Amino acid sequence: MEIDLSGQTAVVLASSDGLGLAAATALAAAGAGVCLNGRDPDRLETAVETVAAASTAPVTGVAADISTHEGIEELFAVVETERGSIDHLITNAGAPPRRRFDAAGDAEWQAAYDLLVMSAVRAIRAARPLFSPAGGSITMITSRHTKEATPGNILSSVVRVGLEGLRQSLSRELAPQIRVNSVRPGPFTTARNPPETHAAKAADIPMGELGAPGDLGTLIAYLSSPHAAYLTGASIPIDGGAGHSTL
Repeated sequence: MEIDLSGQTAVVLASSDGLGLAAATALAAAGAGVCLNGRDPDRLETAVETVAAASTAPVTGVAADISTHEGIEELFAVVETERGSIDHLITNAGAPPRRRFDAAGDAEWQAAYDLLVMSAVRAIRAARPLFSPAGGSITMITSRHTKEATPGNILSSVVRVGLEGLRQSLSRELAPQIRVNSVRPGPFTTARNPPETHAAKAADIPMGELGAPGDLGTLIAYLSSPHAAYLTGASIPIDGGAGHSTL
């Protein structure tokens, strides 16, 4: 199955490394012009070079803090000036600190909400007027924690659930012009999981290993393509079978 996104434009939040970078790379390899985002200008520049090597379409980067209203405005002002319109938005964000309930204060709860939920809310709000008349897609990178809370990680386990509510609500509100789905990754071979932790984490994964970031990128490229034209409102696990939830 060939995925062809030639002539289309995608914006990928938090894409200077990890799963966001994998998504940007896969979209570029499918022919889309891609706008990357990150807070660190040097790391973002390296990511843009990496993605550009996989693409014949324009690849650019905008350094901005997506956990703030100002950062989102800055990002999409550049997107509008440089691209005019977009076809696909991939929302993504880093992880809040791991905390038990008693150790998480109000400031950390608010910061987690701004990082995980409001970054997506503000990005979608800013992106909607820029979507091409033909429509497009929004894919949210969430986490397996939206279905299975984990001890000692209360900020992520609680706050990320809001993204799934946002996905389900918007899949109805924005149809049929814009399809809205989410992907729920488990452990992947990114910087968040250093090599010395792989064996222990793989022991609880039926597929026997952590995921390769490119596998998630391929899934996101598929969800952005015409092959997924009738798929909206879906929340798709990609965790090697590690999840235990029946929902």
